Order: sequence, then C-alpha cells, then structure tokens
Amino acid sequence: MRLTRTSDLWWKTAVIYCLDIETYADGNGDGCGDIRGLIQNIDHLDRLGVTCLWLMPFFPTPDRDDGYDITDFYGVDERLGSLGDVVELIRTARDRGMRVIADLVVNHTSAQHPWFQSARSSPDSPYRDWYVWQDEPPADGPQGVVFPDQETSVWEYDEKAKQYYLHRFYKHQPDLDVANPEVRDEIARIMGFWMELGLSGFRVDAVPFLLETDGQDDATALPDPHDYLADLSAFLRRRNGEAVLLGEVNLPYPDTMTFFGANDGGGSTDELTMCFDFIGMQQMYLSLARADAEPLAETLRQRPAPPEDGHWATFVRNHDELTLDKLTESQRKEVFDAFGPDEDMQLYGRGLRRRLPPMLEGDQRRIRMVYSLLFSLPGTPVLYYGEEIGMAEDLSLPGRFAVRSDMDWAAAREQQSDPGSLLSWMRMLVECYRACPELAWGRYTILDPGQDARPVLAHRCDADGVTVVALHNFADQEVVAAPVLQGLSRLVLTDVLDPRAKPVRSRKDGTISVTLPPYGCRWLRCVQDR
Repeated sequence: MRLTRTSDLWWKTAVIYCLDIETYADGNGDGCGDIRGLIQNIDHLDRLGVTCLWLMPFFPTPDRDDGYDITDFYGVDERLGSLGDVVELIRTARDRGMRVIADLVVNHTSAQHPWFQSARSSPDSPYRDWYVWQDEPPADGPQGVVFPDQETSVWEYDEKAKQYYLHRFYKHQPDLDVANPEVRDEIARIMGFWMELGLSGFRVDAVPFLLETDGQDDATALPDPHDYLADLSAFLRRRNGEAVLLGEVNLPYPDTMTFFGANDGGGSTDELTMCFDFIGMQQMYLSLARADAEPLAETLRQRPAPPEDGHWATFVRNHDELTLDKLTESQRKEVFDAFGPDEDMQLYGRGLRRRLPPMLEGDQRRIRMVYSLLFSLPGTPVLYYGEEIGMAEDLSLPGRFAVRSDMDWAAAREQQSDPGSLLSWMRMLVECYRACPELAWGRYTILDPGQDARPVLAHRCDADGVTVVALHNFADQEVVAAPVLQGLSRLVLTDVLDPRAKPVRSRKDGTISVTLPPYGCRWLRCVQDR
C-alpha cells in the first residue's frame, strides 16, 4: 500500500481524546468543570500528543443522564460556558494542531425539550410526528431495554398525549422519529450549525437505535435507514471534505460493516467514517483474564477490513460501563472473576464499572503493555480522559458515574516531569505511533508467535517497503516468541520503543527470536531494500 492522500485522511493517524467538560477542569472556581478550564489545560493534551478532542455533550440539559438528555441542540449549558467559549476552544485547539468533534445525540431528546412538550400537548402539534407514538405498544416493536435496572419497557404512556411514546433509553428520553423528513432536515441543520462554528465532525451516539424503525405503523414503506445515514455523511462532506462521523455501533463485525456503507474492497465510506471496535476490545479483556493472546488474535484475524478511507477506532476504555455483552456467558464470567468479582463492580450483568489500573491491581507492567498494544493495533487509538495518568474509578458513585469522576489534576502534575511515570510512557507511545505511519496505513497480519508462545500477540504492519512487528506478552512469565516474517530474511529490525535495545536479525527463513519479559512488549521496525 502506498502512503498517498494522507493529508485529507487525518483520522487515519489521529490520537483521539474523549472528555466531559463538566468533570475535566474548573476554570472559575465554582466546583464545576467548564470550557474555560479546558482551554486553560489544553497544553496538557498538546504535550500528550492529542490531535483530536472528542467532547461529550455540553448542551443545555436537565442532567438526568449526564447531559445525554438534551433540551436545546443549538446551545451550551450555562454551567459550562457559552457559544463564544466553544468557538474560543476550537480556535485554541486548532492553534495546537488539534481538531474538535462533539457528540451527536439525536436518537432522542429530553422529555423537557420544547419539541416534546409541544408534541404531547396536542395531536395537531407540528412536532407530534417528530416522535414515535402508538395507541398500544406493538408486538413487533423494538425489544429489550438498555437500562434493565431502571426501565421495564421501551414504551411509556403519556397522560397528556393519551398515547404511548417510544424510548430506547430512559423514559425521560423520548425517541425522535428519524423516518420523518422534517426530523432529518433538523438533524442536518444541527450538524451544519456546529460545523460552521468549527467542529470537524461528530461521534454519533447509539447509531443502530438512531436508525431503528421497528414498531412504526408504516415501517415497511419507510426508506432504508442506511440511505439516511449516507445522506448525512454526504451533507457533512459537502460542508467540510475532511469531516468525520465516528459511530457507536456495538454489533458483530458483519453487522457493523454495513454502517461503513459501500465496501467493495476499497474506496470511500458512504456512511460512517469510523466505527468503534467493540468486539476486539471485549476479546482483549478475555485475553488479559486468561493470560492468553489467542482470543484477541483470532478476533483480529476475523475482523473485516474497512473501506480504504474508513478506519476502526480502537480503545481500552470509554465513558460507559466496560461492556462485555458480545462474550459468551462463561467468557463474561471469566472476565468478571478476574477483574470485577464484587457485584458492586458490575453493571447490568453485562459489564464492569471500573477503569483499567485497579482492574490490573496497579501492575505497571501490565498497564503499560495494554497501552502499547492499543497504539500498535491497526486502527485509530481513542483515549478516555485520565487514562494517561492511570486514574482509578470511584465506586462510591452510582452506575456509570464510577468512571466519570473528576479529572485528577494532582496526579497529572505529579507525573508531569517524571520520566518514569505512566504519563511519560503514554507520551512516548504517541511519539512512536507518529514515527510509524505504517501502523495506521499498512496491511496488517496476525502472526503465529511460535511454539510455546501462546501468551504472545504477534502482528505485523507493512506499508511502502517498511514493516513493523509488534509483540505483546499477556503472561506473568518470560516467553520466547519466534514468529516467521515472510519476505524478511536476513534483515535487521530495530526497537522503536527502546532505541538502545539490541537489534533483532531475521534468519534465512524469516524467523526471529525475541525473549519477552513478563508482560513485555516490543515494536520492531525494518526498512526493506528496494
């Protein structure tokens, strides 16, 4: 693969950093994080090497779902700042080479949104058809509640409207009817508004739910939901050819692939630019629990290649529970037993409300190996605020809030000038990731790590005559990895993470032999003769 057309596909080599303004940095001393506080601390992100900020919802809200219940898609929550502050943030980020994207939460609104208040007031309201109503919950309607500890149905009877309305999430978040052309036009206006202020795209919340039309009276006559997603994508790129849509799609790989749009083995994405790799993430935790790289290795062998202009988004942690819903029941129990044995650490029976460092009992070897893995895997790495300093969860907070506690700036300052700190390790990983564009652009291959090396994930990325081989040991024991590197006989591979390390030479048959310490990791790079 030639490294061409790289400048306009910036997401291929981006480092994305997700944060919640409310819990990140307090700029005015009122006890609540705000946009000015983020601006004041943006150099922390610049030094880390972040190139794209992902902002969780900052819109006006009753705050019953951490800002995901929105009452005005065109405003800013007054606790956090103003539209002027948003523009200043985007300008400041741009000055440091960072783009900014924001959550696009248009599957639903808050029940307090003026649209819904009007919709429920009268059947003749112009907003009545902006939501999904039924006289009785339909048998063929959507099944399964997202929050089983708090909701028993996806339909709620409204006394004023005298009908049931659909809510895939909480009852105070009625779903918008995306099949309604007026709703579609409004979503495009929302996107256009924020792009005019400088956003470089959106992380699209709950994409499968957004496109859902089950249970609607005219469902069979409705247009293909994917056509709508393609329309949104086309609108976005007309406004800004470099803008992205990063989709939250937690589905098996074949189903997720449909959200990229047309994929003929190359070319452009017609729908989402990137999709999170939820399947790979879950298998990574199973591999960690077993001290066996094979579950992750097998998953990566099966992971489909996205369209040439698209990418997978890889992550260790996000702002929700660490979902394990795509594991089998027995596999999920393995991960629970290893990393969240107490019931209070678990959520909804499908995930963990924990951050990585406590899950790994603070073992810096394992923690650093996991983040080395993140930056070497094919995909765009996404960090969640506080990961760079090893923040722990706060289990005294309810539900998902355990992993949404305030940013620990004291720990950040403590690690700032310490070359042995996790923060310094993360900065180094970002620098090495930047120095190896083949990790993002190359063709990757999962390698056989060799006899008795099952704990090791070995993979290679090839692009433009350059190869990077990454080795990660999931076990608390020394392992000798001996993968065969086809086409790389009698070449010298230098260590990217530690330039002082002794180079590795491949044998005549392309085999290399590398001794990895417990939880060790190495990136080896060679340039082929041309």
